[in-house]
Amino acid sequence: MATAPTFPRSPVPQNKDNVVRRAGCLIIGDEVLNGKTRDTNSNHLAKMLFDLGVELKRIEVIADDEEEIAEAVLRMHKNYDLVITSGGIGPTHDDITYSSIAKAFGDVGLEYHEETKHRMHEMGKHRYNMDEQTEEQKTARLRMALFPKGAEVLFVQEDLWVPVVRVAGKVCILPGVPRLFERLVEGLLSTYVPLPPSSEKPYRVLVHTELPESSIAPFLTTLQERVKKELIRVGSYPKFLGGVDVSLIGKEEERLQELAKEVISELKGELVAQGKLGQEEPVK
Repeated sequence: MATAPTFPRSPVPQNKDNVVRRAGCLIIGDEVLNGKTRDTNSNHLAKMLFDLGVELKRIEVIADDEEEIAEAVLRMHKNYDLVITSGGIGPTHDDITYSSIAKAFGDVGLEYHEETKHRMHEMGKHRYNMDEQTEEQKTARLRMALFPKGAEVLFVQEDLWVPVVRVAGKVCILPGVPRLFERLVEGLLSTYVPLPPSSEKPYRVLVHTELPESSIAPFLTTLQERVKKELIRVGSYPKFLGGVDVSLIGKEEERLQELAKEVISELKGELVAQGKLGQEEPVK
């Protein structure tokens, strides 16, 4: 079998002004709501954005319903710097994400994207005989290259024909298949989204205590109230093998170190990791 072709990635847009600091995620699909498909895409995205210093403020799961998709996308577009959608862009009748988003943004309609059609054909013929498809089957397949008019089409991986379709500057439409979603979101975030500079990334300190979460809750509640005005976030995460990790996130490393000492003293804990968000190093 011949080697599948590769294609160049899309040029990187020059406009880097609209830095992404807050994001929303929209998981679209009846199959997720009825339990037939387990959503892993939002978890993968959440981990990536956290490491990049972007706050994922909201995750929603909605049905394959035109009105629901349009309402949710418009609301998230208004509230966040980046909106990632997952699902509803295949060849079947219930794949209505492209058309629903086109309707949401001025009912602009859909049009075929020729380069996507070309890449789809070239890569597809290495997997099966395209000539064996009926005209109806070919039309169904081409629905995956039918995008909202005026959308920005980004090819973010050389070995994938599936692009990221970006609408209204913020809404990035991705497939629901996890292996495709993961590759595409990694390519998108690594190059095509203006992220906060490293200097803006907050610090994170982790303190581990063997006390149960119920025992430390009163102290952490008081601590969060006390440092809220300093924009410091306090979190607690029970560990499977016992104990709790207390997380302190903020802009000033020195202040976090002070608070970590207080947490260690009050909760009989120990410092286990610290560093820039997403780059924390274990404390030996």
